[in-house]
Amino acid sequence: MNHPLLLSIVAVLSLFVPAALSAAEPETAFAHHVFFTLKDKSPAAQDKLVAACHKYLKNQKGVVSFAAGKRAPEAQREVNDRDFEVSLHIVFKTSADQSAYQQDAQHQKFIDENSANWAKVRVFDSYVN
Repeated sequence: MNHPLLLSIVAVLSLFVPAALSAAEPETAFAHHVFFTLKDKSPAAQDKLVAACHKYLKNQKGVVSFAAGKRAPEAQREVNDRDFEVSLHIVFKTSADQSAYQQDAQHQKFIDENSANWAKVRVFDSYVN
């Protein structure tokens, strides 16, 4: 049966159904990538920041994957961005976990103890699966 009113109602309802269905699905993981350009670029300063990442940021609620380290100096291809010394990569179970991490006292302590040596910080956040 192709009743015009019925087809119109179905068309309008279809605008709302995908949003309702996606809200019921489990949330996609949230990746938080941070690239630090340091004022003091010495190996000791880089090691200190990597150690601080592990000390303060590794054991946050909802962390699925964690990595922190120094830029690979041998990565010299044209597409390689070399404007950083240390990178941090955290995948959280949900974006809500990442939001809570931003407010966490350990995260704030990490910033307080290390930000004086940051010349630039670039953050790349994305949903991943």
